[in-house]
Formats: sequence, C-alpha cells, structure tokens
Amino acid sequence: MKSSDSLGSACRTRYGPAPGLVTVTEEPRVRRFNIAVLAAVTLSTALSAVPAHAGGGSGRPGLAHCAAGACHFDVSPGTYDVRVTLGGEAASSTSVSGETRRTLLPETAAPAGERLTRSFTVNVRTPEGEPTGPDGTPGLDLRIGGSAPALAGIRVTPARHTRQIFLIGDSTVCDQPGDPYSGWGQQLPQYLREGVSVANYADSGESTVSYLGNPKLWATVRPLIRPGDLVLVQLAHNDKTTDETTYRANLETLVAGVRERGGQPVLVTPIVRRWFNPDGTLNNATALLVNGLGVDHPAVTRAVAAAQGVPLIDLTAKTKALVESLGVEGSKALYLYNEARDNTHTSVRGATAYAALVRDELVTLHLVPKGKVRVR
Repeated sequence: MKSSDSLGSACRTRYGPAPGLVTVTEEPRVRRFNIAVLAAVTLSTALSAVPAHAGGGSGRPGLAHCAAGACHFDVSPGTYDVRVTLGGEAASSTSVSGETRRTLLPETAAPAGERLTRSFTVNVRTPEGEPTGPDGTPGLDLRIGGSAPALAGIRVTPARHTRQIFLIGDSTVCDQPGDPYSGWGQQLPQYLREGVSVANYADSGESTVSYLGNPKLWATVRPLIRPGDLVLVQLAHNDKTTDETTYRANLETLVAGVRERGGQPVLVTPIVRRWFNPDGTLNNATALLVNGLGVDHPAVTRAVAAAQGVPLIDLTAKTKALVESLGVEGSKALYLYNEARDNTHTSVRGATAYAALVRDELVTLHLVPKGKVRVR
C-alpha cells in the first residue's frame, strides 16, 4: 500500500494541479451590498421560499443579493452571527458552506410548508483560508447547497459574545482550497451553534518548528487570542526530522504563549495515517506518527499535556479505533486512497467524521457546553 505523506502538497493545490485534484469552477458573481456600521442586514422573503438556485431577479424581496446558490456580504474581517430560515412550499433539504469551503451548517431537512431557523457564527479573515495562502474574496461569501435547497431568509449581524476556537495545525486540519481534499478543521464549524466560531489558522506543510518560525503563523495568531478562547494544537505530521527535545520544547512554547494571552490551550494528537499491518491493525510507526529519529509524536504530546496540565484530545487513538473498525476497504473512503492513493489526507467524509470526534471530546472535556454543539 502506497502512502502519500507530502503534507505540503494538498493545501497548495491552488498553485498547481495535484494528483486526483478535481478542478473547481468559479462561483458566479453576485450583487453586493454594505453592512453599515455594526448594523444588521436582514434578508427575508414572502410566504413562499425561493429555491436557493433562484437568481436575484426573481422579484422575491430579500434574495436580491443571492444568485445561483451564492450570497455575498460586504463586511470587514471579524466574527459574524448568521441566522438562516429554511424551507418552502415543497419539502426541502439545505446546507450552508462559506469562505474557503468551510461547512457551516449540515444538510437540514424541512417538511413541506414548514420553516426552520438555524444559526451559526462564522469567522471572516484575510487570508480567508490558509494563513500563507492568497487573500481570497473580501467580505463574507456563503453558498447554499443540499439535495433540495430552499432559503427563505438570511440575517447577518456582528457577533458580540463569541468564544473563538483557534486551530493550529497542518494540512490534515486546514481549510483546503480544492476538492476532494478537506481538513477536519474545515468541517468542525458545522458542529457548533451560534456563539462559538472556528478560526482555522492551520497551514499546509507546517511542523512545530516552521509554525513558530513563520511570522504569518504563530506571531499572527498569538495576538488574536482573547481570554477564554480555546486554542487547539495538532502539529506532528511534518516534524519528520525534529528531535524529541525540540518537539517537546516547541509544544511547551505554544502552550505558554496561549496561556500568556489568557487562552485555554488544548493539545491534539495527530490523526493516523491509513497504513495497515497484515493483521488489520495500525500498530506501526508510519500509521502512528513515529518519525525517523524514533520520536513518538503522540506519546510526547500526551506527556506534555500531562506535565503542563493541558486538556488532551487523543485524536490518534480515536482515529485509529475508527479506521481499524472500518477495515482496509471500508476506511478508504475516509482518506483519498481512491482518488490519489493518499493515505494521509482526508476526504470530506473523513474530515467530517474526524471533526465529529473533536466535537465529542470538546464536550467530554467540558471545554464547550453541550448546548453549543450540533449533533447531526
């Protein structure tokens, strides 16, 4: 079985084609409008909802700024609460994604003639995806999808009481720019309700060494951390030549930096590589992220968490159990094996499953109240 371990390639697909990459067509341009100084913009329709693919010229009030399943809001970088009303005369099923392919609301069914309201909080930043990537489109871009989408209304307001979840990681976590790749941090927002947002500062190809050394990464994230914010750190896949002393010290530096800002650090062991033994287990150095120097990254991360009194999400153990339970064939769909013979990077399905594991641990560790998470 061939393993694709080049973590610098997946998120960089915007700079050139990667094996198995599907070309993404550009979203159609839509008319824009301004949100005046901290003012709410409300889009509402008449009694009958318009299917989300209807254009702005439908004559339906409130959807004039949404076209071809896309809505654009001219807002400055910041955090915004979004409330959508879903449903219409016919049965519908609607999802919402935004910015760099982040899933913000899972597909939600509404019976015929009924309206449902759902809310979430979204982080708008520049660059909108990876910290070292292109700026992207200014403002907030949302895409309405699903098997039978129906958007009845949408309201965007500046968030005033939001807890931020910052993500520090590599390409297994980042907001991937191109299908079929997806990082688990890209799928995490769909599991959170209004009042908790994800600021994903994971970046492709980064190790603990490079993340601390690049001014676009740790030096940029650290000042943004506010008291009470969570900062999840998953860095290991690219620490292939990092010795144990350095790796440990780098994790301790990140922990200390978060605490100095009043934030809550959370150490996350890395997701496994899909690299099976003949007996159907993942009990090998490749799968469990033991580097060529013999550094057992998950073990060191667990030790630092224990020594520093830091909450630990043992994603290595969780993903290992899931992959092994699915077996050699069933686990292929979690990764990009079928598309690119890639046993390191996850598909949307895999990233969504792994994000659900993170959600569950955030609740179990009492880091996020149960009422603030969404269960599909």
